[in-house]
Formats: sequence, C-alpha cells, structure tokens
Amino acid sequence: IACLVMYLFAEFDDAANLLAANPDATTISIDEPVEIPKNQHGRPQEPGREEDDELLGTDDSDKTELLAGQKKSAPFWTFDYYQTFFDVDTYQVLDRIKGSVFPVPGKNFVRLYIRSNPDLYGPFWICATLVFTIAVSGNLSNFFIHLGKPTYHYVPEFRKVSIAATTIYAYAWLVPLALWGFLMWRNSKVMNIVSYSFLEIVCVYGYSLFIYIPTAILWIIPQKVVRWVLMVFSLCLSGSVLVMTFWPAVRDDNRRIAVATVATILLLHALLAVGCLAYFFDAPELDIPAPIIPAHNGTTVVTKSH
Repeated sequence: IACLVMYLFAEFDDAANLLAANPDATTISIDEPVEIPKNQHGRPQEPGREEDDELLGTDDSDKTELLAGQKKSAPFWTFDYYQTFFDVDTYQVLDRIKGSVFPVPGKNFVRLYIRSNPDLYGPFWICATLVFTIAVSGNLSNFFIHLGKPTYHYVPEFRKVSIAATTIYAYAWLVPLALWGFLMWRNSKVMNIVSYSFLEIVCVYGYSLFIYIPTAILWIIPQKVVRWVLMVFSLCLSGSVLVMTFWPAVRDDNRRIAVATVATILLLHALLAVGCLAYFFDAPELDIPAPIIPAHNGTTVVTKSH
C-alpha cells in the first residue's frame, strides 16, 4: 500500500510540473466523454455531392490522382516503372469490363474506373483475345458457309491471325496516340479542356473493345443480317463509352472542332468493326483457276477450284 501511495504522489507531482511548465495545457478526465468534431477537414457534404465530386474529379478524386502519380515515380527505364501498369487485381479488371459493356449515361469511364489506377493488363489481354477470336471465328464461319459443297476443300488461313493482330493493336495504340496529341494541342489553345494522359486513353480504348469478343463468336452464325445487327449493337455500346468519355474533354472547345473530334472517334471505331466483319466473315468467294497440267496425249487438262 505504501508503494502504491508513493507512486500516485509521484504521478501527481509530474502532472503538476507539466502544468507549471505549460499553463495553457488542458487536461481531460477519463470520466468525461471526448467529442470528436464533425466535418473537421472541410465544409459539410451536401446530398449527392460525393457523386458529383467523383464524376468531376474533385475532392477525394484529386487526392487519388495525387496518390496515383506518386506510385509511378520510378524512372521510366526501370522495371518497377512498367510494373505499376499491370498492378491490378481480378476485381478491378472485371469492374472495368462491366463498365465498358454496360455504360451508364452521364458517367465518365475514366473518372469512375480508370483515373485511380490506369493499367495495361486489361487492354493487352482484351486485344490479344480479340485477335484470336476474330481469326478463329472467321475460319469457322468460312467452313460452315461452304460446308457440304463438293468442290470446297477447307484450308485454315493462319495469315488471318497476323492480319487481325496488326489491325487491332495498331488501332488500340495509334488512334489513342493521335487523340492524346490532339487533346494536348487543343489544351494549349483552350484552357478549359479536360486533360487525359496517354495511358488513360489507351486504357479506355482497350476496354471498349471487349464487347467485340462475344460479338465475334456470334458472327459465326451464317446469316449476314444477324451479323450486321450484332455489329451495330456492339458498335453502339462501345461507341457510347468513347463518346461519354471524350465529349467532356472537348465540349468547351470550339463547337465545330468538338463535334468533328467526336465524329472522327466514332468513324474510326465504326471502320474497325465494319472492316473486321467484311474482311474476316463476309469476304466474297473467289474462283482461283488451277494450274494447267499437260496430259501425255498432247492435250491439256484444266481444273477449277474454289
């Protein structure tokens, strides 16, 4: 007991010394409830304000951008710099795919899904999957269309893989590069234009192509009307993602330039879809004459192949 009393007196003596050194210090009793001030870091949040901040990229989204920029601070010639572009999990990729397949009117795809952590993992594998899907589906479609014809001999066309790869990857990289350069140029002319990074634009274009993977599988159906209806439907979905993403970036520019920019984006996107359908699935059948084989009796035999 004597030790306990001496310990308590020592504690009180220390407290008295602290108060003597700092008279303005406040003491808190353990019996008194501590009140935590509300809205300490800013103004009171209004109803629906959080959704507007997320869409416009203010408040918390700006902090997220700052943190995202700090993540990619490694030099570009190091492996760590490029590793950050593939630092996504399955749930993030699936969420971005869902956002590209089911676009919500008035929602910006970059602000909602990409800005916090743009990646190249999803766009790379989506393009790779689309390349093989279009090539394989095109061969199968050609096989089913000519199935049963006595003069038809199926020969797989492996060159379609290289053609599809060149077309898809050129579109997914060169078009975003041109668009990024154009937006940077207009941003130097008009101060109110929203600025997107090159990685964000590539990410948007990559995920917007996902809808063509199931569409290419359905293009195996040997009915031209069904194919074109599926193509128009997929074009509307993926094109709406691009329009809702890039229209806010150019709407404050000159009206004609803004409309022409969005129209060009849609035109290039439509050319990709129409070109893939026309070349890989609706290519006209060509009659290729077989070489002339001389016979032993002096006559020639000409065979016709399809």
